Amino acid sequence: MARLFQMLVALAALLLAPVALAQERGPVVLAAASLQESLTEAADAWAAKGHARPVLSFAASSALARQVIAGAPVDLFLSADEEWMDAVAKAGLIRAGTRATLLGNRLVLIAPAASRTRLTPARGFPLVKALGSGRLALADPDAVPAGKYAKAALTCLGVWNGVAAKVAPAENVRAAMALVERGAAPLGIVYATDARASKAVRVVGTFPAASHPPIRYPVAVLKASRHKDAAAFRTFLFSKQGRAIFARHGFSAP
Repeated sequence: MARLFQMLVALAALLLAPVALAQERGPVVLAAASLQESLTEAADAWAAKGHARPVLSFAASSALARQVIAGAPVDLFLSADEEWMDAVAKAGLIRAGTRATLLGNRLVLIAPAASRTRLTPARGFPLVKALGSGRLALADPDAVPAGKYAKAALTCLGVWNGVAAKVAPAENVRAAMALVERGAAPLGIVYATDARASKAVRVVGTFPAASHPPIRYPVAVLKASRHKDAAAFRTFLFSKQGRAIFARHGFSAP
């Protein structure tokens, strides 16, 4: 009988081990690439309060949404646009009452820090001429939020058709900025917060807010999440301390 009891205790420990490990690990958070510095700081601040530090993974919102829909074990998802969060919601994967818009951003035209290019995004501005034989670095305009916002802005300003053949599509907004940082592209379009995070680029101009859909970052807890800190970390992001962290990195209120 004692032997049976010991076996049952050992089995229970094995079954509970993954759950315990998950709690020690902190919630798994998939977030848009543009949130790297700010969300990392927020995670550090949360951990400083005595919580397990969240596990952060950054990529294009499109790629992350597809991972969530494919069944990846995720606790929170932060998208750089509403459409990819809509896709996750349509799949029935969001915990009711947890989706909300966290942040806003601006779209900017960048050049390498040493570039002398002067160009103001406006109706019919000479973007093609400024590129010369070079290419325009964008996140994939067919899928990635930053690229979709950029295409919308260029279309609104009447220059997309002329520049479309010169686009150098990248897998996410940080990859697009990297092309400009290393001089592989003379110009690129990224979020204002991305440009702020790099000393290797400078902002040439800011796109009119009315030239593209509002840049919004929704966040939600996933229905399958079982982590005790998932909802609490989401709440922290909306707190005064959390908002102050994002503001320091250049994000705006939605």
